[in-house]
Amino acid sequence: MKKMLHIAKPGAGARCGGSRCRASGLLMLLAGVAIALAGMRVGAQAEEGAMNPAPLPASPSQDSRTIEVTGNGEAHVAPDVASLNLAIETHAATAQQSAGQNAALAQKVVDALNTKLQSKGKVWTGGYSLYPEYNEPRPNEKPVVTGYRAENSITVETGEIGMLGGLIDTAIEAGANRINFLNFTLRDESQARSQAITLAAKDAQTQADSLAKSLGVKLGPVVKATTEAENRPMPMMRAGAMAMSASSGAPTPVQPNEVTVPATVSITYQIE
Repeated sequence: MKKMLHIAKPGAGARCGGSRCRASGLLMLLAGVAIALAGMRVGAQAEEGAMNPAPLPASPSQDSRTIEVTGNGEAHVAPDVASLNLAIETHAATAQQSAGQNAALAQKVVDALNTKLQSKGKVWTGGYSLYPEYNEPRPNEKPVVTGYRAENSITVETGEIGMLGGLIDTAIEAGANRINFLNFTLRDESQARSQAITLAAKDAQTQADSLAKSLGVKLGPVVKATTEAENRPMPMMRAGAMAMSASSGAPTPVQPNEVTVPATVSITYQIE
């Protein structure tokens, strides 16, 4: 029996027969699909990584074990400035008469105070007002103007605290009929403020030591410290008693209180 040898023509695909050819084609198709799917997964992962970058590693948390305390301190010093505010009140039938009388008295009081001060302070006027005065109307009646009241205020500022009694007497004798207030202050409170802050810081340190001891812990370095200045009214003398003393002929006594300068200090300590 003769054997036949088949030679494929150039450009023609190789032939295979039967089930072997079909199996080989199926494997090649599956391999192509797998390669395509793998490429799609790689592209999707790359795109997702570009849109959602990986988060940065979190920084280590700081120690939050702290103790916070608030201390208070006060400095008490003698005042070196006094502000005296006087009032001149006049009444007359007409506005012109009341205003004229008030202006004359105000000038008289200012001149008397300047003479008494002898350039040891300053005097200025302000707060002028003029009001109509009415009667007490009966039911179903309108009030009627019975006169006018004029008021003017004069302020004296001086560093000569010992002159205040004489200044009050001089003003009342010249025509002032009311003392609104007598206020004591400091020209420069920076030194007193520093003293108050020092006392407040010591108070805060004492509190922190006691608190740490009671908790069984040890104080570490200061993490934060703040200070806050507190405004407190300066000592003021009542005017009524001074006016009555002057009207009785006795010299007006003036004994100023100390000026209180407060401060608050808040300190945060780290616990070791």
